[in-house]
Amino acid sequence: MDLSREKRENGGWIREIAVRLAAGLAVGVMTACMAGCAGKSDVVTLPELSKVTDKSLKDVFAEHGLKVGTCLSGYVIGQDRTANLIKSQFSSATMENAMKPDAILNQRQSQVMGEIVVEYSQEALQVLDFAKKNGLSMRGHTLIWYSQTPEWLFRQGFDEQSGFVGREEMLSRMETMIQKNFEELERLGYLDLFYAYDVVNEAWTEDGELYPNHWLEIIGEDYLWYAFYYADKYAPESVDLYYNDYNEQWKADVIAQFVETLRDEDGRSLIDGIGLQAHLFTSDDLSQYFEGLDRLAKTGLKLEITELEVSLGKYGAPLAATEENLKTQGKFYYQLINGIFERVDAGKLRMDAVTFWGFSDAYSWRSEYSPQLYSTELFPKHALYGVMQIEEYAGF
Repeated sequence: MDLSREKRENGGWIREIAVRLAAGLAVGVMTACMAGCAGKSDVVTLPELSKVTDKSLKDVFAEHGLKVGTCLSGYVIGQDRTANLIKSQFSSATMENAMKPDAILNQRQSQVMGEIVVEYSQEALQVLDFAKKNGLSMRGHTLIWYSQTPEWLFRQGFDEQSGFVGREEMLSRMETMIQKNFEELERLGYLDLFYAYDVVNEAWTEDGELYPNHWLEIIGEDYLWYAFYYADKYAPESVDLYYNDYNEQWKADVIAQFVETLRDEDGRSLIDGIGLQAHLFTSDDLSQYFEGLDRLAKTGLKLEITELEVSLGKYGAPLAATEENLKTQGKFYYQLINGIFERVDAGKLRMDAVTFWGFSDAYSWRSEYSPQLYSTELFPKHALYGVMQIEEYAGF
């Protein structure tokens, strides 16, 4: 599964999400009617969580010393039903898009000032305010990435029609971008919310090659080292610095070798942890996934699950959300989270957070795969009870 390729070839997937979100729960109602009104749905309605246990999702994870998070947008926190669910079930949050480079860099002001200007959007400020008011810790996502990074950042005069800048200028821009990002969060009064930050996102292929991108073309392979060097220089000690990637079970050796290179001249590590996106499918081999996780745990760095979902079927071939398939999904989630809890409790895994890339199928970037814990109508699925480790309703 190559998510970056999917994102490129399905150009505008972010716009698709915006359309889905604008439709809101109507998407779920329509889906339910298409299946249920025709009499074809065999999906069993599970009891509400409060009828099964007095524990919340965040209570279960806290028992193992873990935060549990979800990704947020301005839309989901602006709806009472979804906002209340987020507040009751999660202890951590990541912005879905509003902290990516193209969302925080202001081209016009950069041209006026002659240097990088970081400016947070109203959506980002709304999410940060929501997190602060409701006691949610934050993961920052992301600084250096080949995708969702504006072309003008790499061009003379911050003009996408001009030629590329040279290595030294690009390093200066990288440093300024990272420095001003943390300074802006401090100025706004939100920096103390953050416990982790994805410094670099998705740099490596499974074959151990670097993805072609302007950072690499202009600076060279050491752009990765400099990204962590600058982040280490400007981020407060309270914020752990992460490398974040997908297909981690197949990239484990590549990533493990890479993080060993992130040391300063005194041999001190510039990185605190590895983010595992965990965009999984019910057809995946969990034993293979845990082999990769165990390999990365041996680096001694912290690990975090950062973008978890378990999609029905396999990449490119979604399965229908039948009762049988949803039970399979619930068991997969149960076994995955159980394996994580066991490793954390035994001291074999340094992990402090698990983040789901959403919470409801209605708002997932992969909604056609029904990958999340709640249905489009926000009813609990076997997936939720699998994560909660409640076998009776997990699909067994």
